Amino acid sequence: MAGRTTVRSEQVNATRELILTAAERLFAENGVYAVSNRQVSEAAGQGNNTAVGYHFGTKADLVRAIVRKHAVQIERIRARRLAETGDSTDVRDWVDCLVRPVPEHLAALGSPTWYARFCAQVMTDPVLQEIMVEESLSAPSLRPIIEGLNRCLPELPADVHAERGAMSRQLIVHMSAERERALAENTPTPRSNWHDTATGLIDAIVGLWLAPVTSRS
Repeated sequence: MAGRTTVRSEQVNATRELILTAAERLFAENGVYAVSNRQVSEAAGQGNNTAVGYHFGTKADLVRAIVRKHAVQIERIRARRLAETGDSTDVRDWVDCLVRPVPEHLAALGSPTWYARFCAQVMTDPVLQEIMVEESLSAPSLRPIIEGLNRCLPELPADVHAERGAMSRQLIVHMSAERERALAENTPTPRSNWHDTATGLIDAIVGLWLAPVTSRS
């Protein structure tokens, strides 16, 4: 009996993994709401078109599961970089902690990947964006990194600080997605690897945070 239970559990886990992989790819390439559960089930090799709903519930639940699938490894990388940064007072060190985990994770996955494009698709939808933000903020290492960055930044008006935070997020998400898309299409990229891509992003975001603020009338 225990043996049959173990086999059943392994089959369920394997099916869930197939669905997650298929959904991530289809959502990345076509957008979340342009893809039906039936299409995900078919791409995952499931004869039962209700498999997605059975294993994950709603589309929002499926999106959350994809985010969590990658979150464990990304958090490990982020926590390691946080430990290495210590009590640094250098803005660049804290931006590095924010930027490098996802590119490093994507590099470790090999090619092709879909997660960067999946994130870009999710971030264009207000409801799904909330899921990603909520999951990100639940990562133990993220708040200390944001606090460390804020301690090092020059004093900025609240609205400018919020604006530059939004700009930084857009750069990280969409530049990563653009590189991932170029790799999938085998087209040239400005940087030769994910490490250098992260370095370019860090350069830009540090400059963004430290840029002068033009006075307004």
